[in-house]
Amino acid sequence: MASIIESGWLCLTTHFNDFQLACLGSFFLHESVFFLSGLPFIFLERAGWLSKYKIQLRRNVLPAYCSIILVSIFRLCSSHIPSSNTWACKLVYHCRPGIFRKIVLTQIIFYFILEDFIFYWGHRVLHTKWLYKHVHSVHHEYATPFGLTSEYAHPAEILFLGFATIFGPAITGPHLITLWLWMVLRVLETVEAHCGYHFPWSLSNFLPLYGGSDFHDYHHRLLYTKSGNYSSTFTYMDWVFGTDKGYRRLKALKNGGVEDCSKQM
Repeated sequence: MASIIESGWLCLTTHFNDFQLACLGSFFLHESVFFLSGLPFIFLERAGWLSKYKIQLRRNVLPAYCSIILVSIFRLCSSHIPSSNTWACKLVYHCRPGIFRKIVLTQIIFYFILEDFIFYWGHRVLHTKWLYKHVHSVHHEYATPFGLTSEYAHPAEILFLGFATIFGPAITGPHLITLWLWMVLRVLETVEAHCGYHFPWSLSNFLPLYGGSDFHDYHHRLLYTKSGNYSSTFTYMDWVFGTDKGYRRLKALKNGGVEDCSKQM
């Protein structure tokens, strides 16, 4: 596996310069993972497949999907290419496989924890009255989210909350492969959180403190002043600061109802 990565990296560095890899390579990787992971949920919802795992009964209309796709392409292109340029100035490009294998896992874990902390507070700020009305309300236009709504937001918000994602790599200067791995995992996480489905194989069923789609879908269903569940990946920040009380209360009521039905049967 290591030799495959080394060979692939050697091929890339032979045919592309640092700027092309860091800026354009990161951009195209992001967009590819975003659309390839998000589009299937549109087809699932339109076809009605796996509907028993859908969190909300409501379905979005066809024009909503088309609008999201077109607007997402425009906003992502206008916001992500400039931000990718900043990454190019901070990265370490030397292919050092031995060091890479030893530190990549540590860096990825660090990025997830740091991103979640920054995102939580940034997200709470966006739910203040003025910023919600003029910026964050764009993201909340869809009370029934689906995969591609994860990055449907005001350009200012894309850059503002995007800071949480790039801050870890910016201060550590990772290998570009590490950055790409972090980017892929982060995109998959946010698409899953907005997908609108809670499957038996969803990560939140197996990983403690992982939020997932059910946790974040609750955030989209409520009014901005009462939503809570501000974290991006984990749940502990909301638990510590008491911003998940409504969600936990609802879960307790649902679980209680299930138990009561089981007893009656």
